[in-house]
Amino acid sequence: MPAHRIRQPRVAEIVASKLREDILSGRLRAGDILPTQESLFGEFGVSPPALRESSERTAHMISTVLQSRAATPADVSEALLRLEPICAGMCAEREDRATEVVPYLQAEIDLQAAQFDHTAQYVPNARRFHEALVSRCGNEPMILLIGSLELIWSTHESGVWTGEDGAGMSARTMAAALGDHRRLLDAIADGNSARATKLAADHLTAARRTTLAAGNGKTIEARLISHDR
Repeated sequence: MPAHRIRQPRVAEIVASKLREDILSGRLRAGDILPTQESLFGEFGVSPPALRESSERTAHMISTVLQSRAATPADVSEALLRLEPICAGMCAEREDRATEVVPYLQAEIDLQAAQFDHTAQYVPNARRFHEALVSRCGNEPMILLIGSLELIWSTHESGVWTGEDGAGMSARTMAAALGDHRRLLDAIADGNSARATKLAADHLTAARRTTLAAGNGKTIEARLISHDR
C-alpha cells in the first residue's frame, strides 16, 4: 500500500493554534493586548508574509460565516464605514506617526500615483492604502479584525472593477480618490485626529456608493479569499 503523506502544519496554522490555546487557557483574557507582530516574528521565526497568511485565514473564516448568514458586501462596507475612520484617527494620535505611519501611507500613495495610468492596478493599489491605514493604527485586535474586513471588501471591490463584467473605474473617480488619500495623509501627519476621522468617513462614503452601484447583485464568496497559498 502506498504510504500516506502527512502534511506538515503551516506556520500560520501554528501561530493561530498558539493564540487560540492562549485564549482558551486563560493566558490571554478579555482586554489583554495580543502579541505584536514583532514578538511573533521572534517567537516563531516567521516572516511578514506568514503573518499576512494568518490574516487571510481569519478573513476567510469571517467571510464563510458572513456568507452563511447571507450578509452582503454592502454590510461589510457599512462596517468599515464606521470602523476604518476610527483607525485613521488613531493613526493621527500616534506619537510615533512620523516614522510608523506616514512613510507607509506615503509609499502606497506614491505607488498609486506612479501607476495611475495602469487602470488594472489602480484598485488593488488603492486598497493597499486602506489596508496600510488599518495596519498602522497601533492596536493589534483592531488590526486583525478590521484588517480582515478590509481584505473581504478588497476582494469584492477588485472583482467589481477588474472582473469580466467590470468596466473599469473612470479617471475622474481615480483622481478624486487619490486626492482624498493625500488629504487624509496630511491630516494624519499633522496629528489632526478629528480631521483625519472625518476625511476617512467622507472618502469611504463616496467610494462605497461608487462600488456598490457598479457591483449591484454581487455577493460575498468565501472561496475568493486567498487563504491557502
